[in-house]
Amino acid sequence: MKKIKDYDQKKVFVLGLARSGLAVTKLLKTLGAFVTVNDLHAKSDDPEVLELKELGIDVILGEPPLELFDESYVAVFKTPGIFYNNPLVEKAVALKIPVLTDIELAYAVSEAPIVAITGTNGKTTTTTMIGEMLNAELAPGRAFLAGNIGIPASEVAPLVTKEDIIVMETSSFQLLGTNDFHPVIAVVTNIYSTHLDYHGTQEAYEDAKWQIQKNMTKDDLLILNGNQEKLHKWGAKTQAAVRYFSTEEQSRGAYLENDWLMYDGKKVMAASDVALPGSHNIENALAAITVVKAFGISNAAITHVLSHFHGVKHRTQFLGKIKGRKFYNDSKATNTLAAQKALRGFAPEKTILIAGGLDRGNGFDDLLPDFADLKAIITFGETSEKLQKTAKAAGTKIIKATKDPVSAVPLAFLLSDPDDIILLSPANASWDQYPNFEARGDAFMAAVAALQKEVEK
Repeated sequence: MKKIKDYDQKKVFVLGLARSGLAVTKLLKTLGAFVTVNDLHAKSDDPEVLELKELGIDVILGEPPLELFDESYVAVFKTPGIFYNNPLVEKAVALKIPVLTDIELAYAVSEAPIVAITGTNGKTTTTTMIGEMLNAELAPGRAFLAGNIGIPASEVAPLVTKEDIIVMETSSFQLLGTNDFHPVIAVVTNIYSTHLDYHGTQEAYEDAKWQIQKNMTKDDLLILNGNQEKLHKWGAKTQAAVRYFSTEEQSRGAYLENDWLMYDGKKVMAASDVALPGSHNIENALAAITVVKAFGISNAAITHVLSHFHGVKHRTQFLGKIKGRKFYNDSKATNTLAAQKALRGFAPEKTILIAGGLDRGNGFDDLLPDFADLKAIITFGETSEKLQKTAKAAGTKIIKATKDPVSAVPLAFLLSDPDDIILLSPANASWDQYPNFEARGDAFMAAVAALQKEVEK
């Protein structure tokens, strides 16, 4: 770990005690900072709170202590989910105190180079593919996954060496809180409209994503989705060297041609051998190939990983078969585009979709063509009626409603036949019923496991 002096004997405020908040607090303490932590929902007997107090860190619970916060602090590190209209964040901005996220500190202390992945969809799958491909041949170092994938970057960065690589999934929330963050390779998987409740406008969301390349130079590599005209325009605005991946045309990178995944004009592997279903996962695979080829990873290693890669938890995750029915957990599909991509990986006439969740005020007309030939749809949550209305307009033959994804599982089984697909792909955030998409997916997985036991009796 680089022993930086930026925070030594200086006051730093950490806002939020999620896992990244805990990690960044402990790292700042190691770097000699005087740290004050505030969390709105934590309790005095929480293990994280007790651990930090034992380290001599000042932990303030409840509302942000605005009266104690002043220009004597050199930085605020906030957990990504805290909005910028938070009173303490607003005061920090007014005082011109940097408001950062933990990936900024992770970059500052990491001895390993960083490969950063962002985009609206496909980040986690692409990140994981890259990590597995690198670890198939990387020696003597190894690839470490970190960031928005669920492993705080500030937890990983102190552990790596110059021989390692950090493969970091980065969200728009995290990138917005960076100043010096500088990956040697960056990927933008795609850009669509989302998170407008956080960023306010599509332009602000895209600006946050574009932070990923702000400090890159001609010696660095920026990899963009060649299927999107918008990203071709972005490619003309960076100092980094640019490569594209594409399923639609040849590119100076990885692309799809006659059912082959190609790289710089040479065959890598047959697209039909990629284990994950769906054209979106072919895009993810092409993005990952473009990254790992920069590190000299062989076609054999790439083929082995992609032909055995069955997905990341909650991302079109194959759960197994029950009486010939295949169950998939795609709880991470928190918007219509993600659900659409999952649906297009399966034959609609054999697919029973389970969808619903938080009502953010949007409609579902984008899904009309994907609902048209579905075998059935089961809706739940706040958007249940909206989804049913869309399904009726699309001509979906069987439309049912249930309380939640758990109760949808036995109903879907009753509606299905052998060789059918039962897919949880909610197209909505989870917060009307669950604290996060992971909890929703875990509940669905438990329900599928319970059904398996019941059927096997």
